[in-house]
Amino acid sequence: MKMLINSPQTVVADALRGLAAAHPELDVDADARVVVRRGARQGGRVGLVSGGGSGHEPLHAGFVGYGMLSAACPGEVFTSPVPDQMLRAAKAVDSGQGVLFVVKNYTGDVLNFDMAAELAEEDGIRVERVLVNDDVAVTDSLYTAGRRGTGATLFVEKIAGAAAEEGVPLAQVAAVARRVNEASGSFGVALSACTTPAKGSPTFDLPDGELELGIGIHGEPGRERRPMMPAGEIAEVAVGSVLDDMANASPAADGPVLALVNGMGATPLLELYGFHAEVARVLAARGVPVARTLVGNYVTSLDMAGCSVTLCRVDEELLRLWDAPVQTAALRWGR
Repeated sequence: MKMLINSPQTVVADALRGLAAAHPELDVDADARVVVRRGARQGGRVGLVSGGGSGHEPLHAGFVGYGMLSAACPGEVFTSPVPDQMLRAAKAVDSGQGVLFVVKNYTGDVLNFDMAAELAEEDGIRVERVLVNDDVAVTDSLYTAGRRGTGATLFVEKIAGAAAEEGVPLAQVAAVARRVNEASGSFGVALSACTTPAKGSPTFDLPDGELELGIGIHGEPGRERRPMMPAGEIAEVAVGSVLDDMANASPAADGPVLALVNGMGATPLLELYGFHAEVARVLAARGVPVARTLVGNYVTSLDMAGCSVTLCRVDEELLRLWDAPVQTAALRWGR
């Protein structure tokens, strides 16, 4: 496999050096693997820290900045960051108002963020943790006990980040983040496997003419494999699975949704916008109004072809926080 890299051993550090060169508004420590919003302690805000294995860009480092994350901790490809990274990030962003850890539900991330929270609290930093577990496809998977954390991570980080920007206290920022997670659901589809730099070949076997429904962002098994289907049929399965899960929630949610049609890394926008047309059709047929839409590559899986759909039921407060200004490397509006 051909890749635009120097070597598998330096791929994450090289990418962080490139991020630093492209975005001088960020403080990037390529050796310690921490990306911090410049001036993160100013203004007395709650700090937001997230992170995870590299290979999902722009998640998480691409979401560091005004109105979103205060810091991100990138691990090696598909490997959790270590507690020292998270503790360093917490110390870099704590202004005395506490720090919120946004954690995707993968075993390594959960264990390491829990350990980092204990270390931070020993150093006098108040920490709240929010677990993102929005994937409706499977309950347990290769790397996870319970539902996986996927596309709703973007919604949680954006909306909680807006609340923190407004000066909301830590407990309320955490409560808003949990509301977003509970109101969200995601479903992913793989058309091809991804290739990690270290392996240099596809991470799993997906024959030509087949797709996998309910895939995870590391190539974890989904619900089932089927022969390739038209985009409209894929949208029926993905959107239907999310809405059915929402309908079974207690209490069942209603109201408009935020809709994210997310590319997994190798699917062109031509296909993603065409797929979104089918997603919008299915939502309209199910009587679900769409308040806002985001289409593009936001929570990726290296060079995997495919997509995911994430929906989040919103009320006036959550929609206001979604619309609030944001300025990061990958998401920006209103400034």
